[in-house]
Amino acid sequence: MGTLRAILKNPDDLYPLIKLKLAARHAEKQIPPEPHWGFCYLMLQKVSRSFALVIQQLPVELRDAVCIFYLVLRALDTVEDDTSIPTDVKVPILISFHQHVYDREWHFACGTKEYKVLMDQFHHVSTAFLELGKLYQQAIEDITMRMGAGMAKFICKEVETTDDYDEYCHYVAGLVGLGLSKLFHASGTEDLASDSLSNSMGLFLQKTNIIRDYLEDINEVPKCRMFWPREIWSKYVNKLEDLKYEENSVKAVQCLNDMVTNALSHVEDCLTYMFNLRDPAIFRFCAIPQVMAIGTLAMCYDNIEVFRGVVKMRRGLTAKVIDRTKTMADVYGAFFDFSCMLKSKVNNNDPNATKTLKRLDAILKTCRDSGTLNKRKSYIIRSEPNYSPVLIVVIFIILAIILAQLSGNQS
Repeated sequence: MGTLRAILKNPDDLYPLIKLKLAARHAEKQIPPEPHWGFCYLMLQKVSRSFALVIQQLPVELRDAVCIFYLVLRALDTVEDDTSIPTDVKVPILISFHQHVYDREWHFACGTKEYKVLMDQFHHVSTAFLELGKLYQQAIEDITMRMGAGMAKFICKEVETTDDYDEYCHYVAGLVGLGLSKLFHASGTEDLASDSLSNSMGLFLQKTNIIRDYLEDINEVPKCRMFWPREIWSKYVNKLEDLKYEENSVKAVQCLNDMVTNALSHVEDCLTYMFNLRDPAIFRFCAIPQVMAIGTLAMCYDNIEVFRGVVKMRRGLTAKVIDRTKTMADVYGAFFDFSCMLKSKVNNNDPNATKTLKRLDAILKTCRDSGTLNKRKSYIIRSEPNYSPVLIVVIFIILAIILAQLSGNQS
């Protein structure tokens, strides 16, 4: 009923949702026949459906390299995230993880659900890794080594300052940006992007996730995970977990807005990085998550629900982003609209209002200066459509029947 209610409220979400569903079905059928590659692509769909969808647009050789890169780092992240592993066991594994990708026999029992399967059967990932070209292997090994060392450092170190925060995010996500830039360059389709721009691409995504996932991380058992920097949250509460309590709601929202403002500092670098991309498939692969991130920040800003549950974009809007992010003009338009949405929520009484507005105005100016805003129709900010609910239900039923028939034909 939730999906139907959302479609009745936003009927133009329906077509992109249908397209997204069909694309997901298509991706499920693109599993390679070789056991190790089949495992890798099936596992990719289990640990990240959205990533598994976007990656399908890349050419096969680059797609395979990015798939393995993602799974290696996801496995590394599984070791870091498992709070049940003693530090004296975890740190050596993180530091030496880059060597294990060359070992077809190595595996390590940790994680839960699909992540446990990934770790138990990591030999499939190693086997696929060893079939990649040498330039791809070198890039993946280098980033894995640097990321593992950085993760190990922060196992024994808390995120105190905003510099610590940037450093931690560099290790767990900025390096992903650097690694992807290396893979794109190794494929011969892109120039090698600067480290600073590549780093910002990762930091913007990671900081968005850290903001959105506050409640999940703080409630982690047996031990909570704390990534919000003390330099920010200590201005509002005595302990980071205090933000989730109702009596601290005003301070919690102010702290949240401070965190969002910090994340916005990376947007202009991200826009520059994407502007410099030449290959359309690589562009979409990079652009869709970035648009999703600015959209998520717009939803989270000034929203107490971040401390009560999960805040995310509705599925229909996500489907529209995936469907309609094709050119840099689309990106400028989406960033402009989501920034306008975020700006409309800024309260002048917020302690960081001036800084937030300054950063948003800089983003809006960059988008305006692109000269592309008049050439598109916004799907984010729009007037309410006047559709008959009965008509929408009829259309929904017809499209559901068509989808079922298409699904049957593909089987």
